[in-house]
Amino acid sequence: MNEIPRGTLQEQTFYEQVGGEETFRRLVHRFYQGVAEDPLLREMYPEEDLGPAEDRFALFLMQYWGGPRTYSENRGHPRLRMRHVPFKVDQAAHDAWLRHMRDALDELGLAPEHEEQLWKYLTYAAASMVNTPG
Repeated sequence: MNEIPRGTLQEQTFYEQVGGEETFRRLVHRFYQGVAEDPLLREMYPEEDLGPAEDRFALFLMQYWGGPRTYSENRGHPRLRMRHVPFKVDQAAHDAWLRHMRDALDELGLAPEHEEQLWKYLTYAAASMVNTPG
């Protein structure tokens, strides 16, 4: 029986498999470049500087996919739906969010299986944030 050496793909988290922090930071940075230019989404960010929101989102995704638990250590449980309640998230916002995320994901050049897994999660997450009909 062949033993799988430690540190091989089978033992790595998704976070490690796709390149760790650098990959998630690139994804989120590119996403927020799109948000900054999108009047529909930009109004959901009261901060003049999108940097803090970008950092929080990157930390959340890194933790979700098996990276450091920095997000929870700093902010507690994610409570994503609750944190988005103050904002009108309708179908148009959902579509705009996914459009910018698709652009960001395409630029990463991940392996097809990783891209598919991440996109599946992102489309689910976007749908779950919708809180306003229309």
